[in-house]
Amino acid sequence: MKSIATLTMNPTIDVSYDVGKVQHTHKMRTDNEHYAPGGGGINVARVFVRLGGNARSFYLSGGATGPALDGLVDLHQLVRTRIAIAGPTRVAADILEHDTGKEYRFTPAGPHVSEAEWQECLDRLAEADCDVLVMSGSLPPGVPDDFYARVARLMRQRGVEGRGVEIVLDSSGKALAAGIAEGGLLLIKPSLGELQAYAGRKLEDVTAIGKAAMEIVEAGKARLVAVTMGHEGAVLARADGTAFLPALKIDAASAVGAGDSFVAAMVHALCRGDNELEAFRRGMAAGSAAVLRAGTDLARPADIERMLERIEPL
Repeated sequence: MKSIATLTMNPTIDVSYDVGKVQHTHKMRTDNEHYAPGGGGINVARVFVRLGGNARSFYLSGGATGPALDGLVDLHQLVRTRIAIAGPTRVAADILEHDTGKEYRFTPAGPHVSEAEWQECLDRLAEADCDVLVMSGSLPPGVPDDFYARVARLMRQRGVEGRGVEIVLDSSGKALAAGIAEGGLLLIKPSLGELQAYAGRKLEDVTAIGKAAMEIVEAGKARLVAVTMGHEGAVLARADGTAFLPALKIDAASAVGAGDSFVAAMVHALCRGDNELEAFRRGMAAGSAAVLRAGTDLARPADIERMLERIEPL
């Protein structure tokens, strides 16, 4: 089994509450209060470790809220490398309204990160000892758009016993575009909206989505492109062509962490030697498992296996 590290440049303290009815002005009493360490890479590490893998979490943390994030990471028994910053770690809220079953999500932009701080992050990553690095989530203010591309370039020179580290990228906008332009990626996992923004055109159907994803593969930018489409399913592009999996019919209680769970399970399968299509199936199962429960719990192995039984082999 290969080892991974994850990078979270803009982590969160994820807090979730339940409330009877959302109303403006009024004080709303909540229940079912939960706190969890969040942000793309940390979420990936949480699920990857649940599946039996080894992961080290690299993340930025600072301000009055930084120690709270560090404590939550420790509670989840994640091996961590914390890069200290001056700005406060952001706090994101997920509110479930019982009356309607609707979910409300509030996510701040995150703290400003100085050049010295993001440069220190590069320096710490240069010491990383792993087979695969998963870079997931948004970049906070102050970090250059090509930061993930710089990391990919750096990690090609690293790796266990001198082998280059394989790179997985799950981001959006300019950060995603710069990472793809750098190329040499093992896997990218854009949502449909993120792929459309990158391609600069509307992708009307599965054929068009597969074609846009294959353009990235054929250009040698990524070995695998997994496009998640919510209730419409997912598409995988690889050298042998494209594959499509329809979404499972389930009652979704939350949308939090579905993409991160997908990445964690797919990367875990690849790291243990599963073929690309089986890894894709497991990613789909984990994404489905993540939405079964409200809040920020992410996918759990037993739920993943139950979902996997419902997905036809490819």
